[in-house]
Amino acid sequence: MTKKAKILATRQFPKNVLDRLYQDYDVTINPSLNPMSPEDVIEKSKGMDGIICDPTCLFDPELVAALDDSVKIITTFSVGYDHLNVDAIKGRGIALGNTPDVLTDATADITLLCMLGASRMAYSAGQALRRGDWKSWSPIEFLGTHMSGKKLAILGMGRIGEAVARRAKGFDMQIHYHNRRQVEARGLEDATYHSELGSLLAEAEFLSINCPLTPNTHHLINEAAINQLPDGAVLVNTARGPIVDDSAVINALKSGKLAAAGLDVFEGEPDFNKGYLDLKNVFLLPHIGSATHETRDQMGFKCLDNLDAFFSGQPVPNPI
Repeated sequence: MTKKAKILATRQFPKNVLDRLYQDYDVTINPSLNPMSPEDVIEKSKGMDGIICDPTCLFDPELVAALDDSVKIITTFSVGYDHLNVDAIKGRGIALGNTPDVLTDATADITLLCMLGASRMAYSAGQALRRGDWKSWSPIEFLGTHMSGKKLAILGMGRIGEAVARRAKGFDMQIHYHNRRQVEARGLEDATYHSELGSLLAEAEFLSINCPLTPNTHHLINEAAINQLPDGAVLVNTARGPIVDDSAVINALKSGKLAAAGLDVFEGEPDFNKGYLDLKNVFLLPHIGSATHETRDQMGFKCLDNLDAFFSGQPVPNPI
């Protein structure tokens, strides 16, 4: 009988994923619903052939240097890999994989939910209903911002950005975008490309952040950037929290420079700037962009495909 490779799973993953993982591998799994500490990852990695992690597990140079020599592959339950120090990992000869192409639709759906939730004051209206404060229909209560026909500026026109644009066209929104290069996506031929960020921001009645987090995009949407937006713009972030400067966003929401914001991601999450909780014109979600049964299963299967290929001597199908 062929000996099964030993895999450390740093989180509890969906049942369908775990069923396949246990069937094909010798698994050590984090028994808690909480993330593993770096110390636990280092200790539990001893004797492991591979690791499945997720974005809550930071593989910084110190942790990577302390990993057991037995570890030959790390695959992350995510598309983004800003939690992985790629240079340090590859410097140790460890293969890397992620889960592209399966989060697009779910994340684009959440982006539209954040756009609608923020612009239509869904949080404050819903809270009034739950508190029993809604006494009658009123012509002047819970007034939001009309989304249909507005200019949508997309920062980052990758797979998710394109999916957001296609959905937004169903609301007759005018699509503008800033990207490293102009895209030629079917159905988006009439989208306006902006080679400069400032040019995009000037048109952004709605701004959707869909770019990756890099050193160049950290706090890219700061006070100076927000000041370039039209008054009363709506900001949505479903990419990564640190792309926006929370203090600048909160100040703009208080001043009315921003009419509303819809956020699914936060800097330092699960901690976040509690100043958002004092505002009625924000729509907040706890990073659920990919949180459907179908998507999370497919993410896990991508991780397993990476492991299966690697331990069969084949190239990792979803390499970083």
